[in-house]
Amino acid sequence: MRVNFFELQVLTMETPKTGAVATADGNGTLVQGIEHAGSGVHQAIDRVSDAARPAVDRIASGAHQVVDKAQDAATQAAESLGAKADHLKEAQTHLTQACGTYMRSNPIATLGIAVGIGFVLSRLMSAK
Repeated sequence: MRVNFFELQVLTMETPKTGAVATADGNGTLVQGIEHAGSGVHQAIDRVSDAARPAVDRIASGAHQVVDKAQDAATQAAESLGAKADHLKEAQTHLTQACGTYMRSNPIATLGIAVGIGFVLSRLMSAK
């Protein structure tokens, strides 16, 4: 690694002289400068993190509110569909009973309707 004289001076001026790590090749000041720079980066990250925390909290709160609204809407839709399903089931039961009553009271008309529907369906199927 090549370090020019200016970089060494900057690193030496910015770092305190205590706690310098001595290495076999005499780069204690360089190592100390690197450690100091790393510490500065960590502090900058902490400041950015602290500054961003309120924005992240607001976004998370907004997301929770959106999810709650969607959940409420889905619950209301499910309840409405359940009520409609019950209503349709009652209508089906009523229609089935009415058809059964008609078939019992008019058996010849029922037989004629069944034969007519069978004839029309057979013509439609054979035409294709």
